[in-house]
Amino acid sequence: MDNFTPKDDIQDIVVGLDIGTTKIAAIVGTRTANGKIEIKGIGKAESVGVMRGVVTHITPTIESIKKAIQDAIEKTGVDIKVVNVGIAGQHIKSLQHKGLRTRTNKDAEYIAQDDIDALIEDMHKLVMLPGDAIIHVIPQEYIVDNEQGIRDPIGMAGVRLEANFHIISGQYTAIKNIKTCVERADLEITELILEPLASADAVIANEEKEAGVVLVDIGGGTTDVAIFHDGILRHTAVIPFGGNIITEDIKEGCTILRNQAELLKVKFGSALANENQENEIVSIPGLRGRAPKEISLKNLAHIIEARMEEIIEHVFYEIRNSGYEKKLVAGIVVTGGGSQLKHLQQLFEYTTGMTTRIGYPNEHLSGSNSEDISSPSLATGVGLVLKGFQFVDKQRRKDELNGVNTPTKPEVNLGSQKVSGKGLFKSIFEIFNEDTK
Repeated sequence: MDNFTPKDDIQDIVVGLDIGTTKIAAIVGTRTANGKIEIKGIGKAESVGVMRGVVTHITPTIESIKKAIQDAIEKTGVDIKVVNVGIAGQHIKSLQHKGLRTRTNKDAEYIAQDDIDALIEDMHKLVMLPGDAIIHVIPQEYIVDNEQGIRDPIGMAGVRLEANFHIISGQYTAIKNIKTCVERADLEITELILEPLASADAVIANEEKEAGVVLVDIGGGTTDVAIFHDGILRHTAVIPFGGNIITEDIKEGCTILRNQAELLKVKFGSALANENQENEIVSIPGLRGRAPKEISLKNLAHIIEARMEEIIEHVFYEIRNSGYEKKLVAGIVVTGGGSQLKHLQQLFEYTTGMTTRIGYPNEHLSGSNSEDISSPSLATGVGLVLKGFQFVDKQRRKDELNGVNTPTKPEVNLGSQKVSGKGLFKSIFEIFNEDTK
């Protein structure tokens, strides 16, 4: 196969790899002529070796990643080599920090992208707590020569450039373990992306981010929270409870097997006990000839409601702690596999007093997707694809400014054509490699 420089008529292909607690999903997306994203296929595998978003067993996780990638390859015909990977877990932390840079280049009258990049690079050099590493440095607003509240300073005249940053960090070992698993599955990471940021891109409109909105992504092991206002990420948090703990509660409360508890939750579960009648009963097959077990759906809903109220209280605490409680006009958007519980929207509204909707990952997608991607459980994977295309566009703009004509696509095979990925930025993983030299 011949290497070539991509042209406008060649499709970009981006693969998002969502390494979750319950499932691993590899989502392959392309971009249509009108800028929409088309999902070509989804590969899935049961997640073995991941607990609450953190890799706890390396070998089983590698095998699960390989199965999901192979499934995606068989469905799409794309030879996947490069992926965008999501990261979550209770180890994720965030902080606010201000950066300052005095411009010394007298020849450059106006602020350029290089000045912004240098300021962000300075933030990546911050000294973190032992064992922590920076994942994202997100500018919130800029200050040019004491003029505050500037969204985009490029093209402005000024000497003193400051910015407020939202910095997201994670445990070095947790990040390293994800990198190890992906690389041993014969893949290369383009970007490591905080999962709630990816989910937000998939299910929230830009107008909602401007108005003020809370994303709540209820996964299997964790519940991720991201708060936006004026189009800017203001607060992030990871709550160490998700759908799996509800399953465990049902298992213990009803004294049944875990797989039976999961089926009960998915098929008959409700977040509001008052919505069920006393006489609604479901029969669970007994073990080894034992009599079937009858379970009241109202009791089942009581178990689910108690745990969901606890999770929502944690979410509401984060909303109040952010300082934006009274500024979130667009309310709450709930997504992730756990959002599919019946009457969850009503419970959120009752507990928080904020308008709530369920988020489906179709905000930026074309209508010609090869698979049904309407499930909220796929929001993170679809968001990782969207983030991948944002990265491609950013690299191209940067290359154009620098007069470089290099492809920025992941290395994939398109039938007899091959597209190779180059020009990737200096990521956290290159820092890892420097540390080990």
